Amino acid sequence: MRPKIYLFGDSITEESFGDGGWGASLANHFSRTVDVVLRGYSGYNTRWALKVVDRVFPEAESSGAAAPVAVTVFFGANDACLPDRYGAFQHVPLDEYKRNLHSIVASLKKRWPSTLILLITPPPIDEVQRIRYPYVENPLGLPERTNEAAGAFAKACVETAGECGISVVDLWTRMQHYPDWRNAFLRDGLHLTQEGNKVVFEEVMKKLNEGGLSLNNLAIDLPILSDIDHVDPLKAFQQ
Repeated sequence: MRPKIYLFGDSITEESFGDGGWGASLANHFSRTVDVVLRGYSGYNTRWALKVVDRVFPEAESSGAAAPVAVTVFFGANDACLPDRYGAFQHVPLDEYKRNLHSIVASLKKRWPSTLILLITPPPIDEVQRIRYPYVENPLGLPERTNEAAGAFAKACVETAGECGISVVDLWTRMQHYPDWRNAFLRDGLHLTQEGNKVVFEEVMKKLNEGGLSLNNLAIDLPILSDIDHVDPLKAFQQ
């Protein structure tokens, strides 16, 4: 069986298999070497993710499957919703967010001690666009998220990665290095454009490569066409 990479997160992960999505790009990159498995749940925060992690990832001894080579954990954009705005039901206090991330990472490490676990911070927020594109009625006319709040959660995510001894992509900081990040990377002030997805893909690939996961050390699944004898094709499948 091919090894697996699991993508665990909210809508930014759930949408990642769309056209130009970062998950689709990972699947394309690792074609015939690794199965990229989507576990994205739109609207979820870390509180909800922690409640379902045992259903999303069965215990290793019960599943009988090999450990995945990597798992990305991409939550925080919903936790960072402001507690006095229309997204308040998704809000998670900052200290609880860190505890929840610690618990999710601990759960994954318990299942698969050798698996590369990669945290991804929430992206930056364009507040003007969030007012323009609310996902429910917004009687206050105020953004349900702010970039300042997202930055605090991003910082907490980076701190958690350091405390857990795992890798992290600081997407909040990385995207804001680009002057026109609001228009280039965000289509509605939160979710990603194709260019935004490209940034995530590139940053995730860097961390996977740093962790020793690259095409150079992965086996290709089944014989490739150039290795199949034109005279006796079936010989290639007897090895």
